[in-house]
Amino acid sequence: MTPPPLTFNAWLRYDLIRRLLPDTGESGTALEIGAGGGAMAARLARRFRYVGVEPDAHSSATAQARLSDVGHGTIVAGDLSSLDPSACFDLVCAFEVLEHIEDDAATLNEWRERLRPGGWILLSVPAHARRFAAGDRKAGHYRRYEPDQLADLLRSQGFTDVVVLSYGFPLGFVLEWGRNAIARRVEGRESMAERSAESGRYLQPPDWLSWPIRAVTAPFRLMQRPFVHTGLGTGLVVRARRSR
Repeated sequence: MTPPPLTFNAWLRYDLIRRLLPDTGESGTALEIGAGGGAMAARLARRFRYVGVEPDAHSSATAQARLSDVGHGTIVAGDLSSLDPSACFDLVCAFEVLEHIEDDAATLNEWRERLRPGGWILLSVPAHARRFAAGDRKAGHYRRYEPDQLADLLRSQGFTDVVVLSYGFPLGFVLEWGRNAIARRVEGRESMAERSAESGRYLQPPDWLSWPIRAVTAPFRLMQRPFVHTGLGTGLVVRARRSR
């Protein structure tokens, strides 16, 4: 079965994400916060007992349909408060979510409480404050992150074993230029919440482009690997562990 399509940028990101996914065994559980249309959910559900939360009704319906194709996994239409308060997981993921939240420190603390002691958090965020531009405003971003800033933030909220990698060099710069150019033409006056909700549906590829995008990005995924520890690129992927 053809997997759901990832965007060009998401393929660059996923090249690092799959390398950082922890080994939690056959019974490992994963929570994805902000599952969007479920392209990543369908991949994670093949490896973990998966639950995703997604507040946007259209995106959550799309994500659940894609998980139905996989055969297992659950999407909850809502936020963390929609889950059983006692539910904890071996892995908590949030890809391109933290930058949408004004109080990121309090949010990381909330996410930490959804991890079992010793469990892992895996995040991706846009990189470098100097690159904040029209595409970020259109998507409802409050900020972009520096590698050291993100690592310090996680440590301050009770995480250890922090690993921060960069992705997107060099193709990400071209993709970001294109997103900014489009955003300058269509940027509206929606609220931050409305922009964030729309971002999960914005510029998403149709299903038939899944394999072509994967093929086109393959050489660029290889090209970025020597630079993941340099800070060069347009995005960051970070993994950390909840201290016991």
